[in-house]
Amino acid sequence: MEIGISTFVETTPDVHTGEVVSHAQRLREVVEEIVLADQVGLDVFGVGEHHREDFAASSPAMVLAAAASQTKRIRLTSAVTVLSSADPVRVFQDFATLDGISNGRAEIMAGRGSFIESFPLFGYDLQDYNELFDEKLDLLLTIQKSEKVTWSGKHRASINNLGIYPRPVQDPLPIWIGSGGNSESVIRAGVLGLPLVLAIIGGRPTQFAPLVQLYKRAAAQAGHDVSKLPIASHSHGFIAENTETAADKFFPPTQQVMNVLGRERGWGHYDRAAFDAARSFEGALYVGDAETVANKIIDLRKNVGITRFMLHVPVGSMPHADVMKAIELLGTEVAPRVREEVAKWEATQ
Repeated sequence: MEIGISTFVETTPDVHTGEVVSHAQRLREVVEEIVLADQVGLDVFGVGEHHREDFAASSPAMVLAAAASQTKRIRLTSAVTVLSSADPVRVFQDFATLDGISNGRAEIMAGRGSFIESFPLFGYDLQDYNELFDEKLDLLLTIQKSEKVTWSGKHRASINNLGIYPRPVQDPLPIWIGSGGNSESVIRAGVLGLPLVLAIIGGRPTQFAPLVQLYKRAAAQAGHDVSKLPIASHSHGFIAENTETAADKFFPPTQQVMNVLGRERGWGHYDRAAFDAARSFEGALYVGDAETVANKIIDLRKNVGITRFMLHVPVGSMPHADVMKAIELLGTEVAPRVREEVAKWEATQ
């Protein structure tokens, strides 16, 4: 059972002072967070790609590379790379470069992304949303499999027997498929035999169990060894010395971001009652002390089939010291307990 962190490198206004940390400062803080995650024994750190003012990481590979030479063991991944509006050649080159710098610790999580700012920015039509992803994933996988590439498509210039460099240390460079819970994307990942990451950020995590089974069936029917396919979850959360403190610190910045996004997308108002319901044992928020969060992750492994858990923290801007403390608790208290209990459970299966 792998345990890690994901972030969008948020630069939202402080809920108490209204101050906004600069993109440059927040980027440097995230590098410190990755280094700490490595030191406390976490398995993976993911940085999400965005192209808007309130998230500073438009280039996850650059952020991860800044931490690569300061870390030794932790895997470094995008979370996600918005492949539909990116050039798969450049994506592969960036992460192959990261793989070289980190000596084989890079991964790509490819997804459509839940934001659309990159499409007009890079000159793509949202009407081609699905077609773009399918075509670019095909090219990315072609590059993953072969140093010399011959390929043609509709939305990108053809490639005729050209080499793509550098080549990664890992062969193949891991490529995951990110999904918000869409059946078609889950089936596609299974048919292709690619690792799957599910964004479990609402409802009840156990509702995702049928999707995991759908993924496994698709993979098995396509001839892939299901036992070798990891399944990850990405869920919002925060850890503090006690559950009340964790909830009181995490709610205000989370509410701020959720209501900004809610106004953009037509969601209802996000209040404390919704937050408290989501952090119950059955909910999708992993907020509390180390024992509370560990127990929820163990339940996710047993009842949904998740083999990698990524805690997304923070959602809205929080003090860097609080985020660092949450990472420390995840690595030193939550992860050891989860690994021990999961190992015991698996021994009985």
